[in-house]
This record gives sequence, C-alpha cells and structure tokens, in this order.
Amino acid sequence: MAVLTVEPFTRNLKNFPESFSKLNNDSGKNVIGYFCTYTPIELIYAAGFLPVRIFGGSGRVDRAYHLAPQFICPPLLRSLEMALSGKYDFLAGIIQGYTCDVVCGMVNIWRENFPKALYHTLPIPYNHSPDGMAFFRSAIMELTEKLGEAGNSFHITALAESLDLYDRIRRLVLDLYEWRYEGRLPLTAAELYDVIQAFFIMPPVEYLDALQALHDTLKNSGPSKSSGVPILLSGSYIEDPKIFDILESSGMHIVADDLCTGLRPFHIPEINGQDPLTRLMNRYTRRIACPSRCRAEERLPYLKNLIHASGAKGVLFVIQKFCTPHLADEPFLKYALQRDGIRSMVVELEATGIQEGQLATRVQGFVEMLDKD
Repeated sequence: MAVLTVEPFTRNLKNFPESFSKLNNDSGKNVIGYFCTYTPIELIYAAGFLPVRIFGGSGRVDRAYHLAPQFICPPLLRSLEMALSGKYDFLAGIIQGYTCDVVCGMVNIWRENFPKALYHTLPIPYNHSPDGMAFFRSAIMELTEKLGEAGNSFHITALAESLDLYDRIRRLVLDLYEWRYEGRLPLTAAELYDVIQAFFIMPPVEYLDALQALHDTLKNSGPSKSSGVPILLSGSYIEDPKIFDILESSGMHIVADDLCTGLRPFHIPEINGQDPLTRLMNRYTRRIACPSRCRAEERLPYLKNLIHASGAKGVLFVIQKFCTPHLADEPFLKYALQRDGIRSMVVELEATGIQEGQLATRVQGFVEMLDKD
C-alpha cells in the first residue's frame, strides 16, 4: 500500500533532472535553481519562476575537480559535475540564501562557467533585530528587482498567495512527522524521504495535490509495523535513499530526523507576521536553524525536544565529508547528549558513495550498545 501511495513522488525523483532538460526554451527559462533551504522559494515562485533544488546525484567526480577543490562536500562537487555534463542547462539562473561559505563560493564557480540570466546570493541576518530586519527587507527588495530584470514581475499579492501555498504544504508534511512520532506512519524511512525530496523539484501546486492525496490515505492509519531501536537521524544533506534501508535492516527504526533534506525546511515559525514581506523575513530568520547559522548550544534544546517527542533512544549523526558546520557541532552535541544519557554515533559520507558492509557493521554495533542500556 505504501509503495503505491508514494509513486507520484518517486516518479518525479526518478525522472529528475532529465524531465526538465526536455522542456522547450520558453518553459526552461522559468526555472531557477538553488542549493539550500535558506533560499526564499516563496519569493521566486511569486515572481513567476519555478524554484528547483540542485541535487548532486551519484556517480564519479572527474571534471569538477578542475574547477573546485577536493575538500568540499560531495553533493556540491557532484552537482558541478552534472552541470559540466549539461544536465542543468535548463536553469535560468541560481539564487542562494547565504549559508556556508562553500555553497556561496560554488555559486561563483557556476557564474563563471555557466552563463545564465540571473545569479544572486541573498544575505540573511543572523540576529532578529530591528536593524537586521531593515537590512533584510532591503536585500529582499533588491532581489525582486533582479527577478524583474530576468523577465518576470513581482507583486506583493502574489507573494502572499505563494506563502499561503507553501505553508499548506508544510503543515501537511508536519502532520506526517507527527504521525511518525506517534508510531502510526506506515512508510519506511526511504519512502518518507522520497516524499520530502520531491518537494524540492515538483511545482508546488502539483506537489500539494499529491501530498494531500497521500495525507488523506494515511491519516487514519493504525500502528506502524516498523521495529528496531528508535533513532533520531541528524545531519546535513542526504541524497541516496539506500542509506535508510541499510540503517533499518541493521536494526534501527528511524523515528525522527534533523536534516536539511528532511524536517528542517518545513518548520513554520510561531511568529509569522502580518504583511507578506514580514512573513517571508520571519520564515527565514526564525526557522529551525542550520549549524552554518547558529551555535551548537542553540541547537541542543531543539534536538532534545525531538528526542523527547519521538522517543528516540539514540542519535545517529550522518554528515557529508568536509561539511565543516556540522562536523564542528558534533563533538559538543555528542558530549552534551551523553551527559543526559543519550548515546550518539557519527557517520561521514564519502564522495565515492556508501560503503554498505562497513556502515552496516558499525550500525549493528551501535544498536547492540543501545539495546544494553
């Protein structure tokens, strides 16, 4: 049953990015790429463009090493490799909210090598102060001007509608997570992953329709049949769903996640504002913070709340190799969680892909340790 309900999402993921590459020029010029979830997709959509997240996929990295250093995270290298192969030629440009230095530097590499109508990095204040918000508002208005120069006009009414649309999507996704915490979501971790990842590449109206149908199908589900040690998965960017199958077949039951390709971008701030621009600013300054934009001490209460809500017995940190913000946070979080009796383990993902046997052996050892606690 679950396999059938996630089919629209898996189909879109399977066809990406080839499905966009087949668009004609008139349609293709409307697609704007972005790397991370601090990019204001509501604003891009309100200006008449389709925001699409740039994935790295899997495979070898050869040509990208001539343009970028090897010591950056594998997904960014892989996305550059795909771009060099022409797989992202359909993009009209890239807009990126300022997060880590590497992803912002990658925008500059793309700008130098792939001429497009629009490249822009949006500065986002770290502090929610009056001065910070005034600065952010002016930065957003600068972006709307650039979007207009790239071919589409911006209207404040369209932004309000776009914010409402994306909030409807986020509320439905948050319901799925709530059912997961309650132990009544009949989806494997890999199936839920497909549902979430499709959000980043599907037109939002089309995605909302598919998500609503899934939500209606699952809302009266009984207890999940999943078994294993309940685990919170925390980290950065996961692209290969195979890792979820390895974890679950090795004795883990993933009951919650703290991932930028998972829960984080779906958080809805409690203080959302009234006018559309204020709503947009609050959305990106009050959302669940990424380690690139806050201190580990600030993220600790959030992780503890997730552990409490989901009943997780341990935390598995899954981090892309060379992802400095997440790797820098992990020692502090590991120590702080251990003081509360919560064990954790870190797995670093390599550019060469997942080493299945090695990962399964380490996970099984961690599961056995948690079982003894």
